[in-house]
Amino acid sequence: MKKKGTVLAVAAVIGLTLAGCGSQSSSSSSTGKYAAKQELNWTESSELASSDLAQATDTLSFTVLQNTQEGLYRLNSKGVPANALATSTKVTNGGKTYTFNLRKGAKWSNGDTVTAKDFVYSWQRTLDPKTASQDAFYLYQVKNAEAVNKGKKSLSALGIKADGKYKLTVQLTKPVSYFKKLLAWPLFYPLNESAVNKFGKKYGTSSATTVYNGPFRLTKWNGTGKSWTLAKNKTYWDKQAVHLDKINEQVTESTTTSYNLYNAKKTDETLLSGQQIKNNKNSKDFVKRLPTGSQRLDLNQKKVAAFKNTNVRKALSLAIDRNQLVNDVLQDGSIASKGFVPAGMGNNPKTGEAFNKEAYVKSGVSYNLNQAKSLLAKGLKQTGDKKLDVTLSVSDTDTSKQTAEFVQSSLEKLPNVKVTIKTVPYVQLITQQNNGNYELTLAGWQSVFADPINFLDVFEANSSYNTTGWKNTQFDKLLDEAENQDGNKPTTRWNKLVKAEKVLINDQGTIPLYQAAKSQLLRSSVKSIVYNGAGVPYDFKTTYIAK
Repeated sequence: MKKKGTVLAVAAVIGLTLAGCGSQSSSSSSTGKYAAKQELNWTESSELASSDLAQATDTLSFTVLQNTQEGLYRLNSKGVPANALATSTKVTNGGKTYTFNLRKGAKWSNGDTVTAKDFVYSWQRTLDPKTASQDAFYLYQVKNAEAVNKGKKSLSALGIKADGKYKLTVQLTKPVSYFKKLLAWPLFYPLNESAVNKFGKKYGTSSATTVYNGPFRLTKWNGTGKSWTLAKNKTYWDKQAVHLDKINEQVTESTTTSYNLYNAKKTDETLLSGQQIKNNKNSKDFVKRLPTGSQRLDLNQKKVAAFKNTNVRKALSLAIDRNQLVNDVLQDGSIASKGFVPAGMGNNPKTGEAFNKEAYVKSGVSYNLNQAKSLLAKGLKQTGDKKLDVTLSVSDTDTSKQTAEFVQSSLEKLPNVKVTIKTVPYVQLITQQNNGNYELTLAGWQSVFADPINFLDVFEANSSYNTTGWKNTQFDKLLDEAENQDGNKPTTRWNKLVKAEKVLINDQGTIPLYQAAKSQLLRSSVKSIVYNGAGVPYDFKTTYIAK
């Protein structure tokens, strides 16, 4: 995939967070501030897709990887990279060479020692064309990574080298100001080669076919089940800082189910929606979070020819009242989108203005049904179509179904438009989206770190995540220059990213909907969860249950 060294974000994506290390072990947690039983019961709204860092593409998978694996750094509570497996780092060659000294004595759960070659193997495996990692391009700032990924150079040509067991050298193609933050993200973590060879294609498809070097081990996961456990990893080098003995995870697609479980004291946390939020806003357990993730409506031009027409795309966008969607339907604190890039993704280095405000294109996210009808008639005349009869593919979560029904109702207010909703399990939807197997779909994106490029790269022409068929040479040129010419010119780079966002929205390459809030109830006895709105959300390393 042609990424020219640019860095995207994930789906979710995801950098990550960690609190400061404590010294009290869970075995002695019956005294002081710690409850005797260090067990956290947690709910998720979707199933776990993968425990293989090269195959993970969604926020939940990366959250599990963040808590069961360890890389060179973990981000601290302020989002700053702090040493994990790296004990010291030297940056030379104008910011293009990184030399890491690694921690001695770190172990994998199978007893093997974690060494520099585990990083070399992991990065080579992710970039190996045979692995078909959708996120391989994130490594393109490493020397020869793109050529390796495209099969033009051997794996050994990759700019990463093990100098003995505990020294690692990485060569970059250019200075990358946010490289350390990327290294705190699970895609850049090491892998145990003997385990991958042992399990083959089954590696990471169940808890039994994965090995771990992080705070917890994934257990009781068969690859498809709706429950699993994160158990304290007794071979983790910093196990004295880990207080929880286990985290029991249960999938509840409906907040009604998780809310009932919470009230029955069978879980310590639940997401809230609509009326639940209104009823619990004054609770001591109420927490509102606003992650840097956005929800959008994608139109697949490869499946529906009419979607190639700009007027048709604009008409569908204008038919959706985003304020009504968030205020009257979702009622969960989500905010209507000002564009594709959400709030919280950075500020102009010169003026301090937020990106989503500076790049705001009002017409691309406004509601105007009369104008929508006029543009649709014009667009269909240009395409020669008499009607639009399309299927909207969505996941089976409450919020997705509510949003889908609202979008369906909105679009069907347009003459000669029919929308059929197709609901599938979340993991299945991700696969369908990745394969471009949809006509209309509700898609989400979560950043790796707070920079607009994390979002904009999604719609670069050759991005593995751009399955819509939308392409724009001006958009691609702006991103290329911003990342490869203007890395040391913050204001120039910023201005080009703003222009790129405006190109995307003016051409309605996608239809932004809202920035999703995550309101929840969390028992006040659960302490020291580190939350990162701009990356992988939850790090449980130092979490504990208070008395």
